[in-house]
Amino acid sequence: MPTPDHVLALRAHVGHALLWLPGVTAVVLREVAGRTQVLLVRRTDNGAWTPVTGIVDPGEDPARAGAREVLEEADVVAVPERLARVHALPPMRYDNGDEAQYLDHTYRFAWVQGEPRPADGENTAAAWFDLDALPPMSEEMLARVRVALPARGEAVFDA
Repeated sequence: MPTPDHVLALRAHVGHALLWLPGVTAVVLREVAGRTQVLLVRRTDNGAWTPVTGIVDPGEDPARAGAREVLEEADVVAVPERLARVHALPPMRYDNGDEAQYLDHTYRFAWVQGEPRPADGENTAAAWFDLDALPPMSEEMLARVRVALPARGEAVFDA
């Protein structure tokens, strides 16, 4: 996955030290013939199926970041409907030694237009899946999809 320029600039100063970064997950949903479908992408780095995820740029609203990431990664236009969850992920270490911890903002998005495709090289596939026919996903990613399914409701705040 390409590292955003602002993170590379920070790394030039702090090396591999732990960075606290805002992240976003866009759970994009659409209705087709009475079935709810979710947009998933298959990550290039580990082959996992996930909703679209990304890093929020400095000064960027997380909901706008989600819409930007969906367009960049899957060539789909979607609009945020509601914040579903705010969740601090555990610290992680990348293969190069960089450490990061993300504050994920999971949003429910509504599909507007576009057929998914891997648009920017961060993914090898992008596709719609019926909710009862999801590919294998991590429990964390399934939790993000589940929390975004209700059309209404308050956001969940957990650690």
